[in-house]
Amino acid sequence: MSRPRPGRWALAALPLSFLGVFFLWPLVSIVWTGLAPGGVFDPSAFGKVLGNGSLLDVVWFTLWQATLSTALTLVVALPGAYVFARYDFPGKRLLRAAATIPFVLPTMVAGTAFLALIGPNGALGVRLDGTVTAILLAHVFFNYAVVLRTVGGLWSHLDPRLEEAARALGASRWRTFTSVTLPLLRPAIAAAASIVFLFTFTSFGIVLILGGAGLATLEVEIYRQTSTLFDLPVAAVLAILQLVGVTAVLLAYSRYQERNAVEQSLRPAAETSRRPRGARERVMVGGVLSSMALLLGAPPTVLVQRSLSTGDGWGLGFYRALGEQGRTAAQFVDAGEAVRNSLGFAVAATVIALVIGLTAAAVVSAGRGRSSRWFDSLLMLPLGTSAVTIGFGFIVALDAPVDLRASAWLIPLAHSLVAIPFVVRSVVPVMRSVRARLREAAAVLGASPRRVWREIDLPIVSRAAAVGAGFAMAVSLGEFGATAFVARPDTPTMPVAIFRYLGRPGEINFGRAMAMSVILMVVTAAAVALIERFRAPGLGEF
Repeated sequence: MSRPRPGRWALAALPLSFLGVFFLWPLVSIVWTGLAPGGVFDPSAFGKVLGNGSLLDVVWFTLWQATLSTALTLVVALPGAYVFARYDFPGKRLLRAAATIPFVLPTMVAGTAFLALIGPNGALGVRLDGTVTAILLAHVFFNYAVVLRTVGGLWSHLDPRLEEAARALGASRWRTFTSVTLPLLRPAIAAAASIVFLFTFTSFGIVLILGGAGLATLEVEIYRQTSTLFDLPVAAVLAILQLVGVTAVLLAYSRYQERNAVEQSLRPAAETSRRPRGARERVMVGGVLSSMALLLGAPPTVLVQRSLSTGDGWGLGFYRALGEQGRTAAQFVDAGEAVRNSLGFAVAATVIALVIGLTAAAVVSAGRGRSSRWFDSLLMLPLGTSAVTIGFGFIVALDAPVDLRASAWLIPLAHSLVAIPFVVRSVVPVMRSVRARLREAAAVLGASPRRVWREIDLPIVSRAAAVGAGFAMAVSLGEFGATAFVARPDTPTMPVAIFRYLGRPGEINFGRAMAMSVILMVVTAAAVALIERFRAPGLGEF
């Protein structure tokens, strides 16, 4: 193991301090609030929650809907992963990028899109809002790209000659898949399943919009207990239960990967894919792509259609209504201000995420030991923690020594916590590919560490940093869970504005929600295009 460069852990002080103040301390505060609601340790606080039947129903619903959502997503998305891994066809790269857009869409946009499809006066003529079916469909739509990218990414590198050999020995297609392909794909399937489960277990915006009053996940109940019932101890206990569940999933996934890792020879994706041969393969590829386009394309398409369909016919009436100034009782929020706030917060969150993320990536890439792995895992924790818990933690913890709870800076700080892991994951592989001899040669010639970074590392990692910045921008623009806690009435963001419009009566407010969702969708799609434009080889699928 190579010795770390001098000053490496001094460099780690910045990201460690940031995570300590804005992530670990809020989590500790939540735990203390739950176990000591009156300032005195009281473990019976858990009994009050676990003895409440309605709250237990929330826990049970959160668990089983996440399990079912994960299973359905795997079943629906695996055929798409196979087609993209094994076949080559025109527009493949563009379709893969388009399939990623639902994953980075703000949950408020996804929920609003399904309202336009299966909500009141929905395009399908079937009203499913307020049902589990609507939530499951939206979760599959939202997480399809996770399976497509994660499983399809590994599948595209598997040697197809293994399958061909099994077929030549008389194995059926199904036997070949279950005996040869599936064991090799299990690590990727487990990774995708764990990601989907975490996202659906901590689902907030989609359940809040589509679930109605009768269906609530832990996220939604924490929000209700805090903002409506003002019962912080109950909300804290629910947040602790959620943290325990998330931690259990992460530990189970880590243990599974250690036990089931498979060494195998991988081949370049260009050598494992081919054009469809014969009518059967063309029909299969066409059918999978058509179903994928219907599932992923219908909600955004109907959303755009509903935003243009006014009471007076087709037009931009709802978009013009967004430009009306002031906060009348009907409008409830200044749309222009919401757009400006979202863009400003996104820029601030991106800058914070880049500064902290690049510093942390330099620390991680400089070492290979156990300390580096622990530090890397710590950086990933915010990604596995619900945004609602982060926002709730800010409210509970950041009142001393300086009360920051009324500060607008809490919004980009909360957003950056979720964005930092994307920056680290984008930059670390590239930093590790930089040859140490280049840095050593520059140092021998008299270059200072700062100049070595500026002249050697920065030009190489700039493309990866741009990818991380694109992810940070997309995450910040669409974040709603934490923002719902820390946003002040005079600092609404676009997701908050959409939620407020949906909560007001009248066709004009519903139309405003649709129009604002389309604007947010377009801006997010632009961020995805930026990611694809600057993606460098070897950065991985996400």
